[in-house]
Amino acid sequence: MSDNKACPNSGIPNKIREAVCIDTNRVYDSCADKDCLADLRVYFSPSAQNIIDNTINVKLRRAEVVNCIIDVEKVPFNQGCYSVDITFFFKVTVEAYTNACLAPTTLCGLSTFSKKCVLYGSDGNVKVFSSEYTADANDDQLISTNTNPRAKVQVAEPIALSAKVCRPCDCCCNFGNSSLTLPKCIRKCFNEEFDDEFFALPQEKAVAVTIGLFSIVQLERDVQMLVPAYDFCIPSKECSCDTEDPCDTFRRIKFPVNEFFPPKRENSGNCNCDCKN
Repeated sequence: MSDNKACPNSGIPNKIREAVCIDTNRVYDSCADKDCLADLRVYFSPSAQNIIDNTINVKLRRAEVVNCIIDVEKVPFNQGCYSVDITFFFKVTVEAYTNACLAPTTLCGLSTFSKKCVLYGSDGNVKVFSSEYTADANDDQLISTNTNPRAKVQVAEPIALSAKVCRPCDCCCNFGNSSLTLPKCIRKCFNEEFDDEFFALPQEKAVAVTIGLFSIVQLERDVQMLVPAYDFCIPSKECSCDTEDPCDTFRRIKFPVNEFFPPKRENSGNCNCDCKN
């Protein structure tokens, strides 16, 4: 057995040992949003769009955020403030019914939503050089191209609320520009190829979905902070290198009696109901 011992001062000691300087990310400003994204248009591949053109009804199964593109720009005449432009890319799964007597067809499409918020990110006018490098590449210093703070977006799992079949002009169209080019990272999330010119073509029917979205946006910078240090963090848990017989491990598991014989609820003889025999 390993001789590793837990640190005697594993709890919080009575006094601070020293003050240490750390390099960390400090959040200067943040905001939380609860957005109800109504009537977002879902774009499908050409083969899936042929099914949508013949569908009579759709049901929204789920929606997930596959990527989020963020851009930070300084706000003119407002010192220390920055605008954060965010574009969410959703992978939407729907069931399309082309006939009331037939099973639905499951289709995956793409939908987007853009928003902007203004947050305080302080000022900075320095270039940061780092010795970090990429493996199998030239050992060059990394140069920061600007001093804008970094934006971070946290998104909870979207809530799929509703879906409907409508005319393309009745939903929020995000891809009105025929010159739109989808990023490669977005294309990889779909099995079928999306043609950029396809988004500008006229279509008979469209699918509009309503999604509930919870998000937190924050601006952060690299700063050096002086913090109190109590002691070094020495792990108290030993590394497990268990290579014993898996049957021995299985034998130590208790028999799941409740799975075979569901427990009786207490006071089950007195249900206090108004039913009459």
